[in-house]
Amino acid sequence: EVQLVESGGGLVQAGGSLRLSCASSGFRFDDYAIDWFRQAPGKEREGVACISSRRRSAYYVDSVKGRFTVSADNAKNTVYLQMNNLKPEDTAVYYCAAVSVPICGGIDAQRSMDYWGKGTLVTVSS
Repeated sequence: EVQLVESGGGLVQAGGSLRLSCASSGFRFDDYAIDWFRQAPGKEREGVACISSRRRSAYYVDSVKGRFTVSADNAKNTVYLQMNNLKPEDTAVYYCAAVSVPICGGIDAQRSMDYWGKGTLVTVSS
């Protein structure tokens, strides 16, 4: 059974940090690029970051560049999203998703993904 399970969300004050984890199982992790998306209430889904299948390249949406870092531990089949200097506008449900391509090539909110997690809520208070 394929699973992507996000964790690490919560409530944090503006300027604070959180690290999200995306633990995967049931598929060949090394062959999949992993994307992070988010969706705020009443807003469309937004691509946040992605990391290539070999974990050699990463991309970020402009609004999080310099604040968020995506990384992976292939031994644990887990991708992380380190979020620093959080802002209230970062409040959203964050999802990780996997797609069987070697590279992301950029951020695409409409990218067709093979597998999705159920999301973790991040709330940033002002």
